[in-house]
Amino acid sequence: MKHEAIYKLNPSVVTIIDDTAYDADGNVVEYDNDAAVAEGKLIALRKERNSLLALTDWWASSDLTMTAEQTTYRQALRDITDTYTSLGDVVWPTKPE
Repeated sequence: MKHEAIYKLNPSVVTIIDDTAYDADGNVVEYDNDAAVAEGKLIALRKERNSLLALTDWWASSDLTMTAEQTTYRQALRDITDTYTSLGDVVWPTKPE
């Protein structure tokens, strides 16, 4: 996820070899490693959150009405990055039956 974060935080980066980032001309692009690591953790968290949301997308079908618990669960998932910054710290909401 760190490399994905480097690309996101530094749009001029076109390739990364090991942990060295390069622009289109082959020049080394300096980046903030701590920021890349932190953003990488958020990217991983968002991917897991998005997977959990996708598993419940069918609840929002036009021919169904979500329960209050389902609505609360989905909102808690969407808000997860307001509270947590990495998969290692997150406490996932309980999925309703």
